[in-house]
Amino acid sequence: MLHHYEAPVEDLLFTMREVAGLHDVLALPAFDMCDEALVQAVLEQAARFASDALAPLNRSGDREGARLDGAEVRMPAGFQAAYASYVEAGWGGLAADPEYGGQGLPRLLWTAVQEMWKAANLGFSALPQLTLGAVEALMAHADEALRQRFLPRLVSGHWTGAMALTEPQAGSDLSAIGALATPHADGSWRLVGQKCFITYADHDLAENVVTLVLARTPGAPAGVKGLTLFLVPKWLVDDDGRLGARNDVRYHSLEHKLGFHAGPTGILNFGDAGGAVAYRVGALHNGLPAMFVMMNDARFSVGLEGVGLADRAWQQARAYAHERVQGRSAGSPASVPIVQHPDVRRMLLTMKALTEAMRAFAAVLASARDLGSAHPDAGECARQQRQVDFLTPVFKGWCTETGVVVANLGIQVHGGMGVVEETGAAQYLRDARAATLYEGTTGIQAADFVGRKLARDQGQAAHAVLAQMRDTVDVLGGIAAPAFATLQRDLRRAVEALANATDSALAQHARQPAAALAVSVPLLELWGTVIGGWLLAHGACRAHALRQDPSRPQRYGAAFLDAKVATARFYGAHLLSRATGLADIVCEGAAACLDDAATL
Repeated sequence: MLHHYEAPVEDLLFTMREVAGLHDVLALPAFDMCDEALVQAVLEQAARFASDALAPLNRSGDREGARLDGAEVRMPAGFQAAYASYVEAGWGGLAADPEYGGQGLPRLLWTAVQEMWKAANLGFSALPQLTLGAVEALMAHADEALRQRFLPRLVSGHWTGAMALTEPQAGSDLSAIGALATPHADGSWRLVGQKCFITYADHDLAENVVTLVLARTPGAPAGVKGLTLFLVPKWLVDDDGRLGARNDVRYHSLEHKLGFHAGPTGILNFGDAGGAVAYRVGALHNGLPAMFVMMNDARFSVGLEGVGLADRAWQQARAYAHERVQGRSAGSPASVPIVQHPDVRRMLLTMKALTEAMRAFAAVLASARDLGSAHPDAGECARQQRQVDFLTPVFKGWCTETGVVVANLGIQVHGGMGVVEETGAAQYLRDARAATLYEGTTGIQAADFVGRKLARDQGQAAHAVLAQMRDTVDVLGGIAAPAFATLQRDLRRAVEALANATDSALAQHARQPAAALAVSVPLLELWGTVIGGWLLAHGACRAHALRQDPSRPQRYGAAFLDAKVATARFYGAHLLSRATGLADIVCEGAAACLDDAATL
């Protein structure tokens, strides 16, 4: 009954090429060693690793979970062999700098690879994700000596990375961090404190674990301006990279979580025996900007968890709906597979449309990250980076929340069997739920989106994206087909509702910031919903063009291209239609939320 995962290579390639501008990314000088043939070959190899090595461990990893054995973390059976294969194949260096052993391939490609691995086995996929984030933070802020000592082994995957911000008394308020690092005579530091909800800071898959930690220093200013970033290895490392004694950092306990059982998460103690050896990363009291490199990468990667889990839930529900025979559909004298029932069809199409919309969002954002970091024109780099900064909280918040919606629908398709663990449907919902919380809850993402990303430039980045959406509306109007006429109408209404709501939120923020915050989550949901419809519509236009032009190379079958148009049409009718209601909440709902008479 448990469906085997099939990596969506064809859909990923279509999205990268036709929606996210793969050609433009590969035209960058930084990626001149990469072409479409290599991209496809990497995707196909990653798909095999996902289907053959990772997916078979997903169920057993969930059941067994990571466990604390004395002072050591033990991973579920099979994870050691899978991780050894990962290292041997060189996957850790896919998107890393070649100077330190990486392959320097586009983030757009790494994003597609990550999606497949998250769908196949979320517990495993978090480890490469955290390691790449640590690599990027060290690349951006560490001195060359620290880079040379730690980056080559992190890039190869022989060592892995983790991040430690949250403390029991601080929660999401980083200004309340109390971990303390004091200078040592040899130039290193000694760190004492406790962090909670820390993932993969110890395990038995790699030789060493390198954790990036936010801490205070003696006499540091209060609040976030007094934080400094430190590197704390599990095993001490000499100047030549050789491992030494065990450092004074250990898990105190592991959490018993709703989902994500295979990934170890728990309370991490520094300095139980006097102080963990730590190395400063970047300037003193510049810890938060330095850590934001890793945090922003983590927020993007956690958003991808919503995409991957949605795809896995959709595949499982579709397979079950084709197998499960029950009831009669209209005009049928005998029982039929439930996929033929109209409401089951509605649920499956909703799951499919939302998954493909999120996949397109991920690809477009990853493409902008490549262009923003590697474009030879500084102005274009800045423009792309503004779009990345603006959309990242929307991506993280909307995709994780939508992953829960899709996984929940998957259970509904299964009926009563959906809550029976043996079908696997419940695991996807359990795994998806936590993603809305870590790396900043949806409310925190929405507050950041309104208070910083939107208000900072008075909506300039927002209106730049709205202009792209209106361009797609115009393209839809030039296609003489009924499906595109209705899609143009649906998208136009949604875009104008979004524009009005965005301007309203800006005005509310200027008058009364609390009012804007009261409707910030509906605004974030509105942006995600409309972005999804916009990108599916753009993909439908590309599919139509490929279908109509016989001179184009036929990379995709006719049925695949026709389905792209049909999915976009469904999204317009069933999901974009919600935009006006969300816009009404943003424009008119703050007062009711802040009314003191509504006692709590």
